[in-house]
Amino acid sequence: MKVLVIGAGNMGLTYGASIGQSGYLDKEDLMIYDKSTEVVEKLREKNNPNYEVYDDLEECLPISDIIFIAVKPYHNDALMEEMKPMMNDQQLAISIMAGVTIETIQAGLGIQKVVRAMPNLPAQVGKGMTSYLAAPEISRIELWMVEDLLNSTGKSVRVDSEKFIDASTGISGSGPAYVFYFMESMMEAARNMGFSDNDSKVLVSQTFEGAIELFNKNKLSPKGWMKRVASKGGTTQAALDSFDDNNVHNLIREAAYAAFNRAIELGKPEEEVELEK
Repeated sequence: MKVLVIGAGNMGLTYGASIGQSGYLDKEDLMIYDKSTEVVEKLREKNNPNYEVYDDLEECLPISDIIFIAVKPYHNDALMEEMKPMMNDQQLAISIMAGVTIETIQAGLGIQKVVRAMPNLPAQVGKGMTSYLAAPEISRIELWMVEDLLNSTGKSVRVDSEKFIDASTGISGSGPAYVFYFMESMMEAARNMGFSDNDSKVLVSQTFEGAIELFNKNKLSPKGWMKRVASKGGTTQAALDSFDDNNVHNLIREAAYAAFNRAIELGKPEEEVELEK
C-alpha cells in the first residue's frame, strides 16, 4: 500500500510524521507532495527517514492507493482539476478540508471512494481527535486501513452523516482554540496577581492537565466535579457564580455553534454564500 499526503502544512506533515513513526509503511511507500519548491527543498534537506518528498504530482499521485488531501478549502477546485486526470477508480481519498463535502470531492476527482475527516491540532503530539465519514463504496477492509492511519495521530470516531463532521468542527476541530483562549485568560489573571510568566504558565497548564486526568479516569460528569471542588460560600463557588452571572456557559455554546455554522457555509458554492451575505 502506498500513501500520499498532499500538502506539507501543519496537518500534512503531522500525518506524514505520525504514519511514518507508526511503522505501518516503509519510507518508499509514504509520500508527501507540496507545490512549493521552497517547502520541498527544506523537507529534502531534513532527509526525514519516514517518507519521500515530491514536487511533481505526476510522479506520486498515479501510484498512490490512499491520498490524504491536507490543503486549505480555497485550494480545492484548482487542486482537484489538476488531480482528476491522474486518478483511477480504485484510489481512496481522505480529505481534511473543512466544509468540502464528499459529493464535491467525488465529482471533482472522478472517484467514489472518499473519506471526509476532521482532525484537530493536538494530532501533532499524538493526542488528536478525528471524526470521519466514509462513502458507502469503501469496503470494510479499507475502513480498517483508514482507521489505522487516522489513529496514528490519536483517536478517531466514525460518524453517520456530514452534519456531524461540520458539528465536530465546532467541538473538537476548533475546540483546542477555546481551551487556549481560556488558558490565556487565566494566565493573564495570574500575571496581574503578581506571578511571573513562567509560574503563570505552570500554574495554568498543570491545572488543566490535572483536571483532564481526573475527568478521564473517573465516571463523574463535569458538573459533578464542579460540585466536588466547590463548597458553599467558598472561593471556587465565587468563581462559578461569576461565570453564571456573566453568561459564560451560553457564550461558549454560541461560539461552538458559530464554528459549526461557518463549516456549513464553507461547504456551499461561492455564489450561494455571496447571496446570503
